[in-house]
Amino acid sequence: MGIGGLQGVAGSAEDLIREAQRLHGLGRLSEAIAAYQRALLQMPEHANSWFNLGLLFRQAHRPDEALVCYQMALNLGITEPATVHLNCAVIFADYLRQDDAAERELRTALQLRPGFIPALLNLANIQEDRGRRKEALELYRTVLELDPRCSLALARFANMQSPADCNAQLIAQLQAALARPDLTDADQALLGFALGRVLDATDAYDEAFSAYTVANAAVRANAARAGQRYDRRAQEQFIDRLITNVSAVASPNAAPARPGPAPIFVCGMFRSGSTLAEQLLAAHPGVAAGGELELLPSLVAQELAPFPESLASKSAVELARLAGTYRDAVAVRFPGAAQVIDKRPDNFLYIGLIKALFPDAKIVHTTRDPLDNCLAVYFLHLDTGVSYATDLMDIGHYYRAYRRLMAHWRTRYGADIIDLDYDHLVREPAAVAIPVFEALGLRWDDKFLEFHIADRPARTASVWQVREPLYQRSSGRSRHYAQQLASLRAYLADLP
Repeated sequence: MGIGGLQGVAGSAEDLIREAQRLHGLGRLSEAIAAYQRALLQMPEHANSWFNLGLLFRQAHRPDEALVCYQMALNLGITEPATVHLNCAVIFADYLRQDDAAERELRTALQLRPGFIPALLNLANIQEDRGRRKEALELYRTVLELDPRCSLALARFANMQSPADCNAQLIAQLQAALARPDLTDADQALLGFALGRVLDATDAYDEAFSAYTVANAAVRANAARAGQRYDRRAQEQFIDRLITNVSAVASPNAAPARPGPAPIFVCGMFRSGSTLAEQLLAAHPGVAAGGELELLPSLVAQELAPFPESLASKSAVELARLAGTYRDAVAVRFPGAAQVIDKRPDNFLYIGLIKALFPDAKIVHTTRDPLDNCLAVYFLHLDTGVSYATDLMDIGHYYRAYRRLMAHWRTRYGADIIDLDYDHLVREPAAVAIPVFEALGLRWDDKFLEFHIADRPARTASVWQVREPLYQRSSGRSRHYAQQLASLRAYLADLP
C-alpha cells in the first residue's frame, strides 16, 4: 500500500494514519486523503506519510498534487528515494504524457539504486512506447541478467520480436519458463500469451491456440479469486439501462461552451483497429494522440454514480461543469493542442455521455470482421477486470451486446458516428481514410499514410504493429483457427 513505518509519529497522528490505511483498503480514496492530510497537520515532517498521500492522489487521478507530495517526501529525506522517483515517473508517463520527465526520474532512480528492476522495466516500457526497439530490448536483457526468472521481462522481450525473429530457441525459452513449478497464475498468463504469439508467428496454429487457452485460464483463475466473473445477464441489463436512461437525458444543446482542447473520440471493441485509427488521425499536425485516457471512466465512477441512472437528472450547468473537468484534464496532459484523440476502446459504452458533455463531438467507431475481432481479443492479455475476454463464447456474447448498443447509438446520433472498417482500411487506405478526415473537418494529405515513421509515443498492445507500414496479415486471421472457432462462428452467424 506504500512505504510504511510509523516511527516517531504521535499517538493521535498514528490513529489517523491507521484510519487512512483502512479507508484506502476499502477504496474510499477521498476520505483516506483527508485522514492523511489531518495527520500531516500534526507531523508535517513525516516523509512516509507524504509518500503515501502521494500514492492516494495518484490513484485519485490528481497527478499534480501527487507530485507535490512526492517532492515533500524527497525533501524530508525519505529512506527509499528510488521508489519515490519511480512513482514520479509513472505519473509523468501515464498521467501527464511527459516522457522526457519520466525518463529523467527513472534514470535518477537507477543512479540511486543501480539494478532497480522496476525502474529498468518502466524505462524499457517507455522506450517501447517511443518505438526505440534496440534500447528496449537491451533493457529487458539487462533485467533478465539480473533476474533470469523475471517473467515480465521475458514476455515483453518475446512480444517485441518480429515474426522473422520468432524461432525455435525463443519458443524453447518460453516453454522452459512456463514449466517452472512455482509460477503464479499472473506469470503463467504473461508467458503463455507471449508463447502463443510466437507460435502463431511461426504458423504453429494449433500449438498457439493451446498456449492462449492455458494463458486465458490463468487470467480467469486470477479473476475468479478477485470475484470478477463475466455475467452475461448483468451485461445485457447494463446495455438495457444505457439505452433507457440515456434516451431520457434532456437535450444538452443548452450547455454553455467551455474552452479547452476539442476531443475526438475513437472507440470500438478491443483489437478493432482503434490504435491504427488514432495514429493515422494524429499524423495531422493539428491533432494529438491522447491514447487510452481514463478520464471518462473516472468521471463515471467519481461524479456520476450510479451510472447511467444519474445522467438523466443532470442539468445543463452540471453537464458543462463535467465537460470542463474533462477538458481541463486533457489540457494539462496536452498543453496547446487544438484537438486530442481519446482512444479508449470501451468508451463505446459512454457515447451517450459523450454527446451529453460534448454535443458537437464526433466519434470514430472502428470495426472489423467479427470472428477476427473476437479471436484477437482472446489472444490479447487484458486486465482481469475485462472478465469476458478469457472465454470465446463470453467474448461472442459481449460482442453481440456491443453491436446492439452501437445500433442504438447510430439511431440516436446518426452521422456523428463515423465507422472506420479496419479490413477495408488495410486494403485501400486512402479510400477509407479520406472520408473519415472529411467527416472530422480535417484536411487530408497522402503523407499521413506514413504515420508509422512518426516519432510519436504509442501506448497500446499494438505498439509495434503501428510502427510498420499498413499490412493485411491480421485481416482474415480467423481462417487459421477454423476448427477452434466453429461454435463462435455459428453463434455470430446472423451478424452482418
